[in-house]
Amino acid sequence: MAQFEATYQKSAQYPKPAGLVLQYGTAGFRTNAKQLPHVMFRMGLLAVLRSLRTRATIGVMVTASHNPEEDNGVKLIDPMGEMLELAWEGYATQLANAEQDGLVTALRDIIEREAINMDHSASVFVGRDTRPSSQSLSQAVQDGVSALGGHCQDFGLVITPQLHYLVCCQNTQGRYGDISVEGYYKKLSEAFIKITKNAPPRQPLRVDGANGIGALQLKALEPYLQGQLTVLLTNDGSTGKLNHLCGADYVKVQQGAPQGMEMGLGERCCSFDGDGDRIVYYYNDDKGRFHLLDGDKIATLISTFIKELLTKAGLDLQLGVVQTAYANGSSTHYLQDNMKVIVRCVKTGVKHLHHVALEFNVGVYFEANGHGTVLFSKAAEEKIHQLAKDASAAEERRSAAAQLESTINLINQTVGDAISDMLLIEAVLAVKGLTVQQWDAIYTELPNRQLKVKVADRRVINTTDAERKTTSPAGLQEAIDELNRKYRLARSFVRPSGTEDVVRVYAEAETRETADALAHEVSLAVYRLAGGVGEEPKPLN
Repeated sequence: MAQFEATYQKSAQYPKPAGLVLQYGTAGFRTNAKQLPHVMFRMGLLAVLRSLRTRATIGVMVTASHNPEEDNGVKLIDPMGEMLELAWEGYATQLANAEQDGLVTALRDIIEREAINMDHSASVFVGRDTRPSSQSLSQAVQDGVSALGGHCQDFGLVITPQLHYLVCCQNTQGRYGDISVEGYYKKLSEAFIKITKNAPPRQPLRVDGANGIGALQLKALEPYLQGQLTVLLTNDGSTGKLNHLCGADYVKVQQGAPQGMEMGLGERCCSFDGDGDRIVYYYNDDKGRFHLLDGDKIATLISTFIKELLTKAGLDLQLGVVQTAYANGSSTHYLQDNMKVIVRCVKTGVKHLHHVALEFNVGVYFEANGHGTVLFSKAAEEKIHQLAKDASAAEERRSAAAQLESTINLINQTVGDAISDMLLIEAVLAVKGLTVQQWDAIYTELPNRQLKVKVADRRVINTTDAERKTTSPAGLQEAIDELNRKYRLARSFVRPSGTEDVVRVYAEAETRETADALAHEVSLAVYRLAGGVGEEPKPLN
């Protein structure tokens, strides 16, 4: 076919580095930007095939999220704004790793397997973050789309969640929202203003934009908020380097403030990550001690707010919270014992949380790293909408339903969204009259520690029970169980890294000293039973 010949010729302009093998994972492809031009071109090709297969618009986002500035990456977005279907992750890997002479064969294989009609038209939306490499890599994606005859719309600089939003708007013919970045600003700001209109004025919020695209989009959004929220932006990209000594991942890992953030005692502060899909909050107490409010604290605050509204509205809708093994044990106990909320634990990775959250009328999910959102079923949205306009219902019930309607509009249900989540958190704090310290005091987190152990082959570690238990190597789980029994309120687990030969260790216990001791002892057990390499793990100071 002439179309494939043209594609083959165009692909030669984006040669694949010899010997390079990449894997499409939860975050798509991600590595040093210099190794990615061929991948970007080929993901443009794949997006066309996916569009033809689904008869819908597909998104392609060029970003490496919280990775260093010299890295980049790409992920595809499915029709309803969700992550790429699992089977197509395999096709993405197949295309990315095909040698030049095998590219057309790989394309034909996908077309045949999926029974794709190449005579239809394909539509692809493209967005990118602020990395120096993103513009040229975005062009490579667009070249791939045009090489297979697809129609491409370039939205330029957007946070990842905005592209998810735009794809969903397009494929719902505007029912989810107006198909524009301005439509995103208007939908979120109008909902925020409705929720907070009767709340007293609040102190400004300090935001660390990670020197990324989130900072630019937050600046653009702020006028739409009409003074209902004042933002003091740090690391806005005007001088600093993306994700360097700043951003949500830095704050979470370092347990400290980002560079450039001037934190007064008790001031609310938050950090986005490089592509604007993660958020964490933090503050310094009156003694100057740093306090982090991560995804667990965020999920608890939002769940409390929504459950109270459901109760006031008298709506019998099942609320569930989805966590991973990394969720702090105190948050799980609070949700189950105090809130009487169903809690489900799943494997690490947003796609696993999102899938299970769909099983509830209202599903709240956040990873501890601050990536998450809330999902409302169509049935739940309809019940809420009907009650809000039911003139015969009691005023308190209708008012609660109206608040829930605005809450739904404030949430980006397609994916974790730092800007949407920030506005929701600020709305909840304003309505409930909570300070950041009062929010933090809802429950006290158990001290915890995360470590890594280098091993010869991470595949010797196999897990079950949402990665909370190991099934191999022999004796490791028994050793972990015995160590857990040594300390009060102790819990620990290990899991293999998805990208490198290391085993990740998580431990929590009643005190910082016992959590550190447990983490070290579990690391030793992994080193000795799972083929550790290099020096034995040393005790933590």
